[in-house]
Amino acid sequence: MTADKLSKPVAWLLLAAIIFVTVSPIGLRPHTITSVNIDRALAYLVVGLAFALAYPRHWIMVAVLLIAGALFIEYLQYLSPTRHARLQDAGVKAVGGTIGVFAGSIFNRVRAARAKHLDACQRTHALD
Repeated sequence: MTADKLSKPVAWLLLAAIIFVTVSPIGLRPHTITSVNIDRALAYLVVGLAFALAYPRHWIMVAVLLIAGALFIEYLQYLSPTRHARLQDAGVKAVGGTIGVFAGSIFNRVRAARAKHLDACQRTHALD
């Protein structure tokens, strides 16, 4: 399926974009109409969702690595003189990522249950 083939590259590209935006000079940070914390949380929510969809059997590991990654990526801001690393920012990112991973996990479970149900219905109708 095409969506399955695209899910991993999309997840990694989104993560690369987050790393770039986090470490690059503040002038390169995209400007939005929401607060910075909402931006952070939503960005990580989308990445968490993307990784959960890309690696459905490993969603717990994805959540753990995304939390650790949020801390590490925040720490990378020490490399940029115009940025500052804050534990609170990493916490917002970790919460957003975790929510995204759990949403992706629920989506994967619903999708698997639906596929199982459809398969059972098809087998029932094939017997008729």
